[in-house]
This record gives sequence, C-alpha cells and structure tokens, in this order.
Amino acid sequence: MFKGLKSDIDAVFERDPAARNIFEVVTCYSGLHAIWFYRLSHKLYKNNWYVTARIISQISRWLTGIEIHPGATIGKRLFIDHGMGVVIGETAEIGDDVTLYQGVTLGGTGKEKGKRHPTVKNGALIATGAKVLGSITIGENAKVGAGSVVLRDVPDNSTVVGIPGRIVIQNGERVRTELDHVNLPDPIANMVCDMQRQIAILKNEIDELKGMMRDDD
Repeated sequence: MFKGLKSDIDAVFERDPAARNIFEVVTCYSGLHAIWFYRLSHKLYKNNWYVTARIISQISRWLTGIEIHPGATIGKRLFIDHGMGVVIGETAEIGDDVTLYQGVTLGGTGKEKGKRHPTVKNGALIATGAKVLGSITIGENAKVGAGSVVLRDVPDNSTVVGIPGRIVIQNGERVRTELDHVNLPDPIANMVCDMQRQIAILKNEIDELKGMMRDDD
C-alpha cells in the first residue's frame, strides 16, 4: 500500500514543476486525494460493498470536486492536475502514467449498457475541458487538446483537437485534413451572397420587362 502511495506522489513531482515538497503535495493536491479515495472505494466495490463504495466516492467528490466512480479501473501513477470538474465513469479504464487536467470527462453517450466509457491507454494526456465519450480507446501516448470532444478511437502517438475531435498529428507528423480551422466556411454569409445574386437577376429581368412595356406604348 505504501509503495502505491509513494508512486502516486512521485507522479506529481514528475509532471508538475510547481510541486515543491512532499508535505505540500500530500496536503494540497486535490487530484492526489481523489485518487486515494478512489483506491479505497474501488477495493470495497470489488468486494460487493457497493453502497459504502459509492458513499466514499461521494465524500471524495464533495471534498475534491473530482468524481471517480468506484467501478472504474485505474492504473498506476495517474496524475490529475487542477482536477476540479473531472468525471470518470463506471466502466472507464485508465492505464499507467496518464495525465488528466481540470474539467475532463470520461463519460458515456447515452443509456447503453455494458462497456460504455472510454479506455485510456498508458502515457496518454487529456487536456483541460476535453470530453471523451463512449466506449472508445485513446491510444498510448496520445494527446487530446483542450476543449475537444472525442467520439472515435484515437491511435497511439496521435494528437486530437477540435469538435468533433480530429487527428492533426500522428507519429510526429502532421496529418493533412480538408478542414481549414482558420478559414472555416460561413454558411450564413454564403446564403446572403446567393440571395444577392438572385435579387440582381430578378432586378435585371424587371428592368427589361419595364423597357419592353415602354416600347409597346
């Protein structure tokens, strides 16, 4: 048990340059507290103490602002940085050395049964506010950009950004995509331009009819 606690503390020092000493980390890092609450509630959950496990997870949520279902499977050295608003669902699976930032959701997409939450493999990083939804897989050492909404599998060593999430880097190389994030099409502006063209055509036709009527007179 103590080896596991030390491993969790070491993960903070490895990935947070603001961490100064063990006392500060143990007393002030809510992400660490949430993980330790989870470790306890998960053991109870696995031994069919479901209500007690849920009560502990709820207490953890009140104290830390981080909601981890006791049924989730979490590996070693998970680091939750500034974890307020993090949600990890019941069937989520998280590997070793994963990093989650504030506001991350590993959630479901509806009322489906069975495996309905994401699997996050070793070394993945999910940035602030990202939503990873459904029974999908985030590959090893993959990165999910801040505010992204990911609904499909992400390969190993890839970077995903946007809504919905799109792969922009894979194995260190930029992935070409038809979507230009700088010059996105404006459907309203396009519609207005089409209307202006139609109005111009109608105006010309009306002018021609008026001219023909004058000639007849």
